[in-house]
Amino acid sequence: MNKVILMGRLTRDPEVRYTQTNNTLVASFSLAVNRRFVRQGEERQADFINIVAWSKLGEFCSKYFKKGQQVAVTGRLQTRTWDDDQGQKHYVTEVIAEEAYFADSKRDGATDGNAFGSIPMPTPDSDFEVSSGDDLPF
Repeated sequence: MNKVILMGRLTRDPEVRYTQTNNTLVASFSLAVNRRFVRQGEERQADFINIVAWSKLGEFCSKYFKKGQQVAVTGRLQTRTWDDDQGQKHYVTEVIAEEAYFADSKRDGATDGNAFGSIPMPTPDSDFEVSSGDDLPF
């Protein structure tokens, strides 16, 4: 199984480009993901993870994600290699995004926390109601 779940802050605005063969949109950005543990006397460290989002998800990310914003991304890990003009081999590991979410709270200036393609969350003034649980089948 190849599944990656990350939450971090964008280190830059997403960069958009289009493929040469079929003009498909590709958005690239990097997330600074804090490490879980901090050694005593040291500052918290972060890993900088490259993310690639294709087509509609890439369009969503390029339109709504901005530098410094906290986001969550799920996807798969991919490695690839290529040779440059001097014959030097290059390796890159990146996350191919399958879902992307806002992770900032509303007071931090983010939107409603929905992901691309998700169902809108009910608002307090909507007709959505949760039962007491007595009549739930589980």
